[in-house]
Amino acid sequence: MTKYLLPKFHFQIKFDNDTIGFTEITGLDLQVESNENREDSRPEYVKNKQPVILKSGKLTLKRGTMPGASDFCIWLIGTSGSEVNRKDIIISLLNENHTPVMSWKIRRALPVKIVAIDSKSNSNEIAIETLELAYKGLNILH
Repeated sequence: MTKYLLPKFHFQIKFDNDTIGFTEITGLDLQVESNENREDSRPEYVKNKQPVILKSGKLTLKRGTMPGASDFCIWLIGTSGSEVNRKDIIISLLNENHTPVMSWKIRRALPVKIVAIDSKSNSNEIAIETLELAYKGLNILH
């Protein structure tokens, strides 16, 4: 099997069993927060780092704005208050045959921010909506 570097522009996102197109994804990361403490059993001063908690970033998804109510806006509004509607999302990098070669499962995503559009009267760019998600975990599927 020949190995090659994957391009980052060919990807897909599965949301609620639908494949939805996005123009940009950022924030696909996890980090381990740690505490530093002194190890008392040693005569010299030594700082010891201990892992404390696994922390995920905020996933940001951007796509072209469509006419009508955004399904993401409906999701955000339906999540406010005591109703929490978390969803799993699968992000896949695709090869030239549109087959996933690497995928990540975003566990228990929750919308925290939507930016409808950023408008300028002297521009002819496509209107882009931005969805920001908090999530509970990240798994690499392949």
